[in-house]
Amino acid sequence: MTDLEARIDRLESIDAIRQLVSKYALTLDMRDVDAHVNLFAEDIRVSREAVGRPALKVWLDDMMRNQFTGTSHHIGNHIIEFDDPNHAHGVVYSKNEHETPKGNGEPEWVIMQMMYWDNYERIDGSWYFRRRLPCYWYAADLNTPPVGENKMRWPEREPYEGAYHELFPSWEAFWKHPPRDGDAPEVAAPAPRETFLKTMRGNHPFPKIRVK
Repeated sequence: MTDLEARIDRLESIDAIRQLVSKYALTLDMRDVDAHVNLFAEDIRVSREAVGRPALKVWLDDMMRNQFTGTSHHIGNHIIEFDDPNHAHGVVYSKNEHETPKGNGEPEWVIMQMMYWDNYERIDGSWYFRRRLPCYWYAADLNTPPVGENKMRWPEREPYEGAYHELFPSWEAFWKHPPRDGDAPEVAAPAPRETFLKTMRGNHPFPKIRVK
């Protein structure tokens, strides 16, 4: 492959991955479970024991049928970096709205801000999700802003913290180390190509999904 061909392939791959993420949102919100699970690699791991699209379909159908009356996922910022021509990783923001039933039968409208850490793989010429790691900042009733700690506030569940900021050590470091008066700020060197996310992670390994 020439340099020009490689650059065109990279651009086409970026567009295909962005389309993949948008298809994820549409198929989820429209409850097209078959179309949704086909966005994942055929041997996708669902749990410690379950592997494959049929297992993912069972899990997804149960969740979307019993936890949410309706959903709307809005895709935002998306950073994509390549490990090689057929493997990539990325971070994508998602702002979501959920109509979720309560125990008394009356639905509640829950808004959520989150991001996904994704791994993508090109198989037989098409890009698929190899995995998605969801990290949440807040979930709260539309009329009750999630101020304070434990911002994940689903109906009839105890509030808890998401992992929205845990991916990147800069969040904790920013609050722990305010600048001192008179200090000349140091600026780190820019991240090398295709290592922006790794550098933001402090060169820690990519985050892992806790398989249940």
